[in-house]
Amino acid sequence: MQSEDLPVYVISVAAELAGLHAQTLRQYDRLGLVTPSRTRGGGRRYSARDVQMLREVQRLSQEEGVSLAGIQRILELESEVQRLRDHVAELTAQLDSARAIAQNRVFAAGPDGQIVALRPGQRPARATSGTSLVVWRPAPRS
Repeated sequence: MQSEDLPVYVISVAAELAGLHAQTLRQYDRLGLVTPSRTRGGGRRYSARDVQMLREVQRLSQEEGVSLAGIQRILELESEVQRLRDHVAELTAQLDSARAIAQNRVFAAGPDGQIVALRPGQRPARATSGTSLVVWRPAPRS
């Protein structure tokens, strides 16, 4: 867990750091805008990231005039965008890995006609049980 995610602040300290009243933090928690961690006894513990989120909620509410429902939707969309960015980064890493592997492979026809992946310089295995005999006769010239 990163240090900014450690739930270390009690509600009164988090409220002071965010410049809000403790009751406002409780309301934001009830609405699901900022969800702090809980102790075994049920006490709220806020992380530095939670305090930063509280400040952003307050800014959107006071400076931008966004309603709490609007703020909730903005936070949901920002979370979704971050999830999608993480997924794109993961897929990009997988694609880069697959491309690196593909650059080091050669494809050829195996003894039974199937496609096989080989390393550069490697030859496909020959059929060991083949008993076919092919006779070639040139076509007569006319």
